[in-house]
Amino acid sequence: MALSLLVLLVPIIVLLGVYRFLGGESPTVVDPSSAYADARAARAFPVTEPAVPPGWQPVSSAFRRGDAGSVLRVGFRSPGGGTAQLVESNVSAGALVTAELGAGARDEGGASLDGQQWHRYVASGGDHALVLSQPDRTVIVMGRAPDAELAQLAASLH
Repeated sequence: MALSLLVLLVPIIVLLGVYRFLGGESPTVVDPSSAYADARAARAFPVTEPAVPPGWQPVSSAFRRGDAGSVLRVGFRSPGGGTAQLVESNVSAGALVTAELGAGARDEGGASLDGQQWHRYVASGGDHALVLSQPDRTVIVMGRAPDAELAQLAASLH
């Protein structure tokens, strides 16, 4: 019986090793340029594409137009293995913060990044966020990455 179990487990262990060796656990990297192009073509708000810092990997992107406003989302994997999402929209800051971070999001005060005044938030689910509110757009950088990494991504927006 032990031999039968060993015969079954050895191929499984070998397959898992090969899977990991070939990069099966690494995130799928996407090219977000089409989502940025769609957002720019819609002319709903000024689109800012970050100069992605070294080690950051874009893993998802989407642009949606709706009756309530247009929203561009780009998901990233941080160098430390955390996750972050960049959200740009023409929806007002209050409405977008409530929609993205939840009604229980707490404003933790201001933060100056690269000469711009951002606000730090903690979402009800524990995510951290940086929010930039401008007259024609709102930008949110949020996720489960360390604050320093979120600030690095936010500062890369020009």
